[in-house]
Amino acid sequence: QVQLVESGGGLVQPGGSLRLSCQASGSIWSIYSMAWYCQVPGKQRELVATITSLGSTNYADSVKGRFTISRDNGKNTVHLQMNSLKPEDTAVYYCNANIRVLSAPRGDYWGQGTQVTVSS
Repeated sequence: QVQLVESGGGLVQPGGSLRLSCQASGSIWSIYSMAWYCQVPGKQRELVATITSLGSTNYADSVKGRFTISRDNGKNTVHLQMNSLKPEDTAVYYCNANIRVLSAPRGDYWGQGTQVTVSS
């Protein structure tokens, strides 16, 4: 079994910063990629940033130059450094990982989400 636990969300002023973290645990054989998604009420869950096991990254256009995704393979952890935050960044942020576990095919796993609120 795999669990993903997010942390680091909260309330921040416009222009401020937050650092989200997500750690995967369980009988993990290999993590192929990790990602952050966001979701607001009434909208589909949207991809924010991804990172592969080799370190290749991709970002949504709306966060390029402001957010940075990174990972610590030894700790099965992914981070999202969020700078220059805007009110429109307010959302629940979800951690995703594409993982092969022991005795099971490769598949996607999700965390429970962490709330980010950007407001004055």
